Amino acid sequence: MKNYIFLFFAILTLPAFAQEKIGSQMFMETLKQHCGKAYEGTVVTPLADNDPFAGKKLVMHVRNCDDNVIRIPFFVGEDKSRTWVLTLEDGLILLKHDHRHEDGTDDKVTMYGGRTANTGMAGIQFFPADQETADLIPYAANNVWWITVDETSFTYNLRRIGSDRFFSVKFDLTKEIETPDAPWGWND
Repeated sequence: MKNYIFLFFAILTLPAFAQEKIGSQMFMETLKQHCGKAYEGTVVTPLADNDPFAGKKLVMHVRNCDDNVIRIPFFVGEDKSRTWVLTLEDGLILLKHDHRHEDGTDDKVTMYGGRTANTGMAGIQFFPADQETADLIPYAANNVWWITVDETSFTYNLRRIGSDRFFSVKFDLTKEIETPDAPWGWND
């Protein structure tokens, strides 16, 4: 009789477990909570004096959130050429770097990135470089990007495996700033 009672309760609770969201879905939902908001960030890795990020105001703007696509422009001072594009497909997230010139045309190095190898966790997703990236930028074939997000911060990170290349920028999600103008190539 005990086995039947256990089985009965197991069957009743099964739909609750089956409906639980996977890490990638929770990650995207957390980002969507910031849609329309902008935040200032700081590079947390050491920079050389001549680094293009040194001394510049860094701003991320969770500008566009569709059902499965989130676009986050990343401004470095007056340079509005970068947008992170996160796309949820079949439980995995694709990260692409959309780079534009000031006139809106594509940079010759654009749409590189990678897809998560698994559904990941709600607060962190890893993106190893995909074949498109290896073909476009051979030296970046060993890149791994990862993004973390929680109640207080968003970090974007890059590590080039087998080298000293490491970059990390952290944004304070507790201090919303004024929404910036559109990035290069956007009409709205």
